[in-house]
Amino acid sequence: MYHFVWDKQTLIEQNSWGIPEPLGGVRVDEQEIDLVFVPLLVFDEMGYRVGYGKGYYDRFLSKCRSDIQKVGLSFFEPIAQISDRDAYDIPLTAGITPTQTYYF
Repeated sequence: MYHFVWDKQTLIEQNSWGIPEPLGGVRVDEQEIDLVFVPLLVFDEMGYRVGYGKGYYDRFLSKCRSDIQKVGLSFFEPIAQISDRDAYDIPLTAGITPTQTYYF
């Protein structure tokens, strides 16, 4: 996964998986990032999330500074606990739902 500055000049195109991606631009090192909106299906009351599989975001977040803000957006309130967490899962800093913001 590569990271780029996103501004008015950034051209975006869908990749073969249907995910919008920048077409080049100024690359950014993981250590320079302050905030990440983390995709998810659901998060729990401790800030752990179920994503879309493969652990891409957990591997990416492990390369970031420890003080990075990790925010999940969800249409649903958190569940009590995700039962299949593992040692590589990185919890969110906050989870935002239509009714409330949760901080972890």
